[in-house]
Amino acid sequence: LSDLNLSTIYSVYGFSNIPHIRYYYAFLCFVYIMTVLGNGFLLSVIWLVKTLHTPKYMIVFNMALTDLCGSTALIPKLLDTFLFDRRYIIYEACLSYMFFVMFFASVQSWTLVTMAYDRLIAICFPLRYHSIVTETSVAAILLFVWIFLVSVIATMVGLLNRLSFCRSLVVNSFFCDHGPVYRLACNDTSLNYNMASALITILIIIPLIFIIASYVCIFIALSRTTSRKERLRALKTCTSHLILVVMFFLPIGITNIATRASYIDPNARMINSTLTHTIPALLDPIIYALKTEEVMNAVKKLCKRTYLNRMKAKTRPCNHCYIKS
Repeated sequence: LSDLNLSTIYSVYGFSNIPHIRYYYAFLCFVYIMTVLGNGFLLSVIWLVKTLHTPKYMIVFNMALTDLCGSTALIPKLLDTFLFDRRYIIYEACLSYMFFVMFFASVQSWTLVTMAYDRLIAICFPLRYHSIVTETSVAAILLFVWIFLVSVIATMVGLLNRLSFCRSLVVNSFFCDHGPVYRLACNDTSLNYNMASALITILIIIPLIFIIASYVCIFIALSRTTSRKERLRALKTCTSHLILVVMFFLPIGITNIATRASYIDPNARMINSTLTHTIPALLDPIIYALKTEEVMNAVKKLCKRTYLNRMKAKTRPCNHCYIKS
């Protein structure tokens, strides 16, 4: 470090005084491997099975891709930092790390909103569903979400360049988190604080409002249907999405409320945050693969097609074989 400019180097502090913490890192490694396999499998099924080339599964594809990218942005670097004790990170790399982790978390949040919109139209306007929720409209929504969130996160990260870091350069988090980084500055950080508050609004509050409003409209629409069987069938199509919403927003909400309402142990906060960033990405493909009949049927079709292709390849006559009399 003596040959480098120390003002451009951070040390990620991470967890402290936790016995057997290496087992937790091994668990995160397992989570990452299963996340890659699960989301990779779901992406492959949606890509290969034409019956899943629908607007609904465009959104699911986007969720699986975001889960995969988000876990890849966070877990390998986290393991490299703490498992191999490489806690020093250059300033520019720290900002890049921060951008990608926060960006993919934001996209996950707004993908859940897009799923709620899909369910709202499907249940409240079933006759107009195919004319409203088209591949073009869903692609436009997802593209807008990506561009908008890139702009917001890039602005928030870029505003850190106006700060002067003359205090300790030890980041009290498990990655280059925005709050622990800007609090190290010795000049005015009010703009950065406002941006952090705006991000919480954009990442948690507004998406939750949209999702809750969507389900209020869905329940009102279902209450007007006379058949109990139709209500249960419609609600069954929403269960996977509701599980994803609870898994994503509940831990984030608990952490933020606990942090603001009272003191929370830094280790407990960081463990909860790592699980919030990683466990939903692990479970999302499992929930969609096991609870969605369309995906299960598509997997069966894909396995059957693969089996038949192999059988045809084995029984195909050899055109290059000749019997000499």
